[in-house]
Amino acid sequence: MDLLLTLAGFFVGIVVGLTGMGGGALMTPVLVLFFGIPPLAAVSSDLVVSAVMKPVGAVVHLRRGTVYLKIVGWLCVGSIPCAFLGVLISRALGESGDVQEVTKFALGIALLIATAGLLYRSYLRMVSKAKVRAGLLPAEPAGDVVITARPVPTVIVGAIGGVIVGMTSVGSGSLIIIAMLSLYPAMKASGLVGTDLVQAVPLVMPAALGHILFGDFQVDLTVSLLLGCLPGVYLGARLSAYAPDGIVRRALTFVLLASALKLLGASNLLTVLILAAAVVLLPLLWAWLRTRQGLPARSRVFPRARGQQPPASRSDAEAPSTAADHGADTGRHP
Repeated sequence: MDLLLTLAGFFVGIVVGLTGMGGGALMTPVLVLFFGIPPLAAVSSDLVVSAVMKPVGAVVHLRRGTVYLKIVGWLCVGSIPCAFLGVLISRALGESGDVQEVTKFALGIALLIATAGLLYRSYLRMVSKAKVRAGLLPAEPAGDVVITARPVPTVIVGAIGGVIVGMTSVGSGSLIIIAMLSLYPAMKASGLVGTDLVQAVPLVMPAALGHILFGDFQVDLTVSLLLGCLPGVYLGARLSAYAPDGIVRRALTFVLLASALKLLGASNLLTVLILAAAVVLLPLLWAWLRTRQGLPARSRVFPRARGQQPPASRSDAEAPSTAADHGADTGRHP
């Protein structure tokens, strides 16, 4: 067992437990950038770790009824075969160092897409909340929400997500959940996360199996990660009711952007300059966008303590809720 790898897995597990995303988007670049693990081996180990962790959360959501099974089925029609196809594409690129570089580049692009998707998801939530506040949209109903599956676009989303996950291990949470948000804007947050988590189980399994069959899987590496990830996810889920999820979301976006830049070959100086510009300019841009929507320039990022009623200003916060928050919301079923 490698203690440093276990600690890295523990850190990533906490982030996943707090935010409900970031497993592949954080784990794989951490392994590549900080531990020098070959990209294909990092992708395969991350997929196997995800295949072990995700069923636990999926069972919780299934028991709570926060899963749209029809949508899960249509996503799987596209994602399961295409996840294995993504592995075959990686292997077809060759056995030399070229395949490692192509995988590394693809991972960097996937992380950039995930970063943009997180920002876009937050923007959509902000616009929605502003419309609710202005009376242009009704508040989210407390009862059941009827969601009609859209087979063709849902299968397409699953297929694209499957290829990306098979090649990079990124996307089973971050990319697909953002695509579903666009396809099914009326879906409650609990149903969105629950549906994504359940479909991720059959998605990552064929991708993980493909990497195992083609010899990219490293047992010692995966065991070390699991020893850290499993308690980390549990701790993150326990802390999610109290942690400042808005700050966690911003930190996750920052980490994803930094990882993407390094994977794409950006120099240290260029990476620092871009990140510094993001830290300075993005909050100003976000404040301007909020005021354009009629919201206060700043929002509360600290969630309420468990059992307390949300303050009035909570309706103005655009930060995405955590997966554990959705799972704990037993009164909101699809």
